[in-house]
Amino acid sequence: MGRLEGARALVTGGTTGLGLAIAERFLAEGARVAVTGRDEDLGRAAEARLREAGPAWFLPADAADPAAVERSVAGATVRLEGLDVLVNNAGVGVVAGVLGTPVEDFDRVMGVNVRGAYLYARAAFPHLAASRGCMIHIASDAGVWGESSIAVYSVSKAAAIMLGKMLAVEGGPSGVRSNVICPGDIWPGMRHMGPPGQTDRGEQDEGWPVPPIGRIGRAEDVAAAAVYFASAEAEFVTGAVLLVDGGMTAGYLQREQAPPYPPAR
Repeated sequence: MGRLEGARALVTGGTTGLGLAIAERFLAEGARVAVTGRDEDLGRAAEARLREAGPAWFLPADAADPAAVERSVAGATVRLEGLDVLVNNAGVGVVAGVLGTPVEDFDRVMGVNVRGAYLYARAAFPHLAASRGCMIHIASDAGVWGESSIAVYSVSKAAAIMLGKMLAVEGGPSGVRSNVICPGDIWPGMRHMGPPGQTDRGEQDEGWPVPPIGRIGRAEDVAAAAVYFASAEAEFVTGAVLLVDGGMTAGYLQREQAPPYPPAR
């Protein structure tokens, strides 16, 4: 019997990368899973792949759209017959410093990474309270130590960490746990991360520095952490922030040279 036998999980941004790996691992542990995403072609492909492992559904949704969030949560609870786990994984980024990030890109990043997580938490909370379930928020090591080359993404993930903590405080009396995972450099890389004005560059390795553990992280490493937070083993764990970064943030390393930023416009 798997560690999540019978659990009902909704994974946002679950058609590629970390979200897809989490959904696959949840299925392997006995859960039923619904995943969301904006690209219907990717979504249908992910659904077909996931169904080879267990009961899974794709629901099209943009995490920044309140109506789409409500529809996807409602659709998930119907298909899954309730909800035990919400994984807030949908995310986007922009490769630029703070002052070099156009306002529209700032709004896009904050809209998905912070507002989207907030919208999903609000929509899912009554269902999670009914099942005494949990939320898992996928943030980033960039939200812990800040990366100047992806500055606004770092700001958004720092906000996501605090959102997860505040939801733990408010959700506790209802039995709803809320925890945060902060991945480091993980292959496959984040799909929706590119220069200003570019929303999708595909999954790619950036020639990352190797962390102290001796290898670049894998999506499966993050999925394993998500299984723990979703399982009964973590029933007394809430408000926690878990770094899955191979020790990269354990001590100071000069991992990047700050680029010259253009003056604010």
